[in-house]
Amino acid sequence: MTMSRTVFCQFEQREAEGLDFQPWPGEAGKRVFANIGKPAWAKWLAHQTMLINENRLSPLNREHRDFLEGEMQKFLFEGGAEKPEGYRPADQ
Repeated sequence: MTMSRTVFCQFEQREAEGLDFQPWPGEAGKRVFANIGKPAWAKWLAHQTMLINENRLSPLNREHRDFLEGEMQKFLFEGGAEKPEGYRPADQ
């Protein structure tokens, strides 16, 4: 049985279980792997799904991936990302 990694999660400002693998290519992925825990990554994935759906983004489109990477950096490391214009949570 392997021990899980722990990281000091910059998003939650506490020790958290680290990710099992680098979730994004390049330097951004390395930064996330080293500094973001699983709970914070799950929050980002939910936010990313909302961005993809609301903005009709395609992960196959390079410009869309670049946009998502920028939003990921803002969300995880810079204190939040914008919700899409006109976004309303499903429960409203």
